[in-house]
Amino acid sequence: MKISVEHSTVYRYDNAVHLEPQTFRLRPRMTNTQRLNAFEIQITPAPTGSTECLDQDGNLALNAWFDAFTTEMSVISRFTVEMLRENPFDYVIIGESLSLPLWYRGPLSAALISYRDSAHVADSVQQYAKRAASDRRNALTFLSGLSGQIYRTFRRVIRPKGAPWQSAQTLSRMEGSCRDLAVLFCDVCRVMGIAARFVSGYECSSARRSDSYMHAWTEVYLPGIGWRGYDPSRGIAVTNGHVAVAAAFDYDLASPIAGLYTGGSESHMDAWIRMVVDAE
Repeated sequence: MKISVEHSTVYRYDNAVHLEPQTFRLRPRMTNTQRLNAFEIQITPAPTGSTECLDQDGNLALNAWFDAFTTEMSVISRFTVEMLRENPFDYVIIGESLSLPLWYRGPLSAALISYRDSAHVADSVQQYAKRAASDRRNALTFLSGLSGQIYRTFRRVIRPKGAPWQSAQTLSRMEGSCRDLAVLFCDVCRVMGIAARFVSGYECSSARRSDSYMHAWTEVYLPGIGWRGYDPSRGIAVTNGHVAVAAAFDYDLASPIAGLYTGGSESHMDAWIRMVVDAE
């Protein structure tokens, strides 16, 4: 299956501002599950300079800097990607324990420590996690059950702007956007010792919507298997219907566009996405 996307984001400022260095994470990942066939990005005003880099999670980011003052910044990205994973369970567990709480061996445990950190998780979410795991002591059963449980019991809302809610707020409201539910899923997994990270990207179902937005879900690290995606806002394990762009322990480190400006002005953002899915 091939997916083509055109994504436009425009920031408008009430007064001329100076753009501080900006980070753009809009290039889809190139992995064993998705092959990037074409990508381009247009930034206006044109940056004075830019450099591509691999960030802390291996996301390909574009760092750009600017000299001129401006009342608008426009970012248009276009890409075509071929999706390669049809079966989310294309693996066999050999010699690894997936009992909860999940345990990782030596160096791997140290490498994943930040993704497993649950010290910040509120008591209410910790109790929710323990209840969810009470009859699911295997990690795979737990992950599928948790994804389905959140999908069935939480109301999904659309919030085009703003940071994700903290997991305790999403739990207390029993509703949230895709990014709110992704943060909740991450925190619940971390309580049970499962390394989890926030993912931003695109979802194929947006091709049928007039009000398309970027999507968010979660990836968990399973011993002997690696990072695998779960989407609690859809209640599924991720396959070729999701185009991953960036992933990180904290949602802010997976933000599509991040940066500051100076000039004492209010900003306003408009965005649209056009997506074409070729199922061949």
